[in-house]
Amino acid sequence: MKVSHVEFFTLFLATFVLVGALTPLARRIAISKKIVDNPNQGHKTHREPVPYLGGVAIMVGIIAIAILALVLSDFTVNTFSLASSVLGPALLLGLIGLWDDIKNLSPLPRFIAQTSAGVFTAILLIRNDTVANPTGSMTLDVVITIVWIVGICNSINFFDNLDGGAAGTIAISSVALAMLALIGNQNVIAALATVTAGATLAFLIWNKSPARIYMGDAGALFLGVLIATLTIRFEPSAETLLGSFATPLLLLAVPILDTTVAVLSRLRRRISPFQGGRDHLSHRLIRKGISRRSAAFILWGLSALFALIALLISQSNGGEGSNERFMIYGAGVLWAGLFVFFFASADE
Repeated sequence: MKVSHVEFFTLFLATFVLVGALTPLARRIAISKKIVDNPNQGHKTHREPVPYLGGVAIMVGIIAIAILALVLSDFTVNTFSLASSVLGPALLLGLIGLWDDIKNLSPLPRFIAQTSAGVFTAILLIRNDTVANPTGSMTLDVVITIVWIVGICNSINFFDNLDGGAAGTIAISSVALAMLALIGNQNVIAALATVTAGATLAFLIWNKSPARIYMGDAGALFLGVLIATLTIRFEPSAETLLGSFATPLLLLAVPILDTTVAVLSRLRRRISPFQGGRDHLSHRLIRKGISRRSAAFILWGLSALFALIALLISQSNGGEGSNERFMIYGAGVLWAGLFVFFFASADE
């Protein structure tokens, strides 16, 4: 699948326009059908009902443009198989999330459904030999892939707790991934990351504070599986094995940080990790007197910083990987420092 820079920009623009047009339509449908997020639980921070179904606009936009691009470009069985192995599982999780948005499932059945779909996706990737960094052990490959996909899927879902937080962060990660894939001549990954960036940035216009629509579980789970699958299928152009494994972690460092802080905080207080709460990064920033809008910018800035480190790793050379290791260790120290800062702050 050969794509020029102009075609990549066209992909981005087409998805941006389509999702930008579909989002207000989804908002009107959600309001008419009363598919809204009511502020009736303790961990909710909004005061008025906010319509869901933004995730449907994102799903339709990404899948429609991706399929159209496949048809109009070098359509082959290999490129179709590669794209469908990414989009298919994401669509499956997105539909499960849509069911949750409409029926309001309890946390445990929702987690079981997410995990089952994640396991299916991981096994599919392993069986098709499409994981970029195999360890040489089938068992270990399966375990790592399952943990990554299920973990990132839930991390993005957890991270969608602030107006524009998840959409903006995934947009940043997708832009960085598209650039990395272009550098490595992995055009299908680059194209799908570009489409994802266009969709999330268009949705962000409606989702930034104060949000007029939420992506809901449909959007969070769809994007979670999509970005998890793209990052694990991406083959980094790093000098060392450490750099190869660090790159996807850096691209999603902030959602991973958010989930780690929230889950450990709940375990420390002896409550279920599946229970909602005001213990995410955004809530902790807001309790320090930072506005919701500023909190989103801080999280976006941190995401951009880690993404920049991932890009710099791909450009490092010489010194038998010493520059690469220095940047990775530095990023690790930064992440650990952020963890200590947030985890030490008040939980509720």
